[in-house]
Amino acid sequence: MKLRVPGRRTALSAAAASLLLIGLAGAQIAFSRLNLAGRDVQSIQLYGAEYASQSNLSGLLSITQDSGVVRVTGLGHTLLLPLDEDQQRATTSFNTVQLDTRRVQGRTATIVNGNLYLPLDTLASGLGAQYEQGKFTLTAPKLVSVSSRAGRDTDRVVLDLSRDVPVQDEQRSDRVVLTLKGIQGDARRYTTRGAFVPSAEVARSGSDLTVTLPLPASSGYRVFKVVRGSGVRVVVDAGPGVASSAPAVLSRINSPLIVLDPAVVPGVSSDVTLEVARQAAQLLTEKGWRVRVTRDGGAGLNREELLTLARQSDVYLALDLGRLPGARRSGVTVYEQTGRAGSQLINALRGGSSAPYSTLVVAGAGSTRRLGELLRGELKGGGVTAGQQTISRVQSLGEAPQAALLLELGWANNAQDLATLGSAARQKILSVAVARSVATYLTARANNNANLSAPGGTQ
Repeated sequence: MKLRVPGRRTALSAAAASLLLIGLAGAQIAFSRLNLAGRDVQSIQLYGAEYASQSNLSGLLSITQDSGVVRVTGLGHTLLLPLDEDQQRATTSFNTVQLDTRRVQGRTATIVNGNLYLPLDTLASGLGAQYEQGKFTLTAPKLVSVSSRAGRDTDRVVLDLSRDVPVQDEQRSDRVVLTLKGIQGDARRYTTRGAFVPSAEVARSGSDLTVTLPLPASSGYRVFKVVRGSGVRVVVDAGPGVASSAPAVLSRINSPLIVLDPAVVPGVSSDVTLEVARQAAQLLTEKGWRVRVTRDGGAGLNREELLTLARQSDVYLALDLGRLPGARRSGVTVYEQTGRAGSQLINALRGGSSAPYSTLVVAGAGSTRRLGELLRGELKGGGVTAGQQTISRVQSLGEAPQAALLLELGWANNAQDLATLGSAARQKILSVAVARSVATYLTARANNNANLSAPGGTQ
């Protein structure tokens, strides 16, 4: 093999050619070989860190780019990596990346020769893979264990998997059959202590496993996944405590409603609350989320219509400007609601009353707090430091049964705030922060089904 270097010629052996150093924009890049989950592909060594290209990773993961952030999904995980075209800075471990809902420091994505490259150590950490230089290994998908829990009117069967695989479920007469795709495991019969699901039959079907559970008459079932650090848990609830057809409240996991409520601020020439709401709604809608903006111009919904919509929401986010006469304040603030709600149901369930699927109907204060943390984190990532306060006088926040926040974009009597808010760049930062935080919160809720509960269930 011949390698041309300006001004000289050097003959390289095949062994030497397997690790080829070149200079690119001042950076030293080493091309090497990588065993990627059993496939032999090319990788690069960039400032001492090993990276793989999007094209080589695409057979294993779904990778997209949006507004300077690389989104990696697969194996039950979602990773968000900033895209830094400064290669040397991208390879340092001082960057902040998001692995599912955890934010940690690690190497991030970069561009080499116009192609997207991702750091293998960061991917391994987020996906639960094993990595050493030149070798990226996924845990073989395996059914690790089957356990059960008996309840008063619902039994629970838990399947622990070493990593995520596609799961299909269907009802066949008096049975529920789950198909675990491409997974290893022993074919055997498990006996439970449950009154409604007394057994679970695991059988081999080609490269898949099937799990068959008896389904009593007048009983229903539900299946969901919980992503864990060490693998994935598939949970099946069955019995008369689950309606034979999934109750309407369960649809909130698959099709949550996001309500953006931009306030009308009199005396301000630019309708910045509406513009930020519109931009955030567009970003969310493009990704398939269901969004309602409470107005499209001047006056919006009347009070009762607004409260009705807030009560139906899974995320309710009010956008406003501070406008206390004579106040000398400025900046962005995220408010959480305190105090009792107007609804007796909300107060009862938040006070600890138990009912089937109650946390799908009314979430505790922790959900709002988590959304607030995500929102402030996204704002900080865009260069905006947001304050954190509580408020008790906003009726719509109190009536919203799930996560609800008031985002104060600035102050109407502060000239500097108004000038900043009038810029397209500032509006984009605010709207992207809203969209990303809401999407991250709802994705985590759906992936882990954190708001699902059943009497006597295993957590």
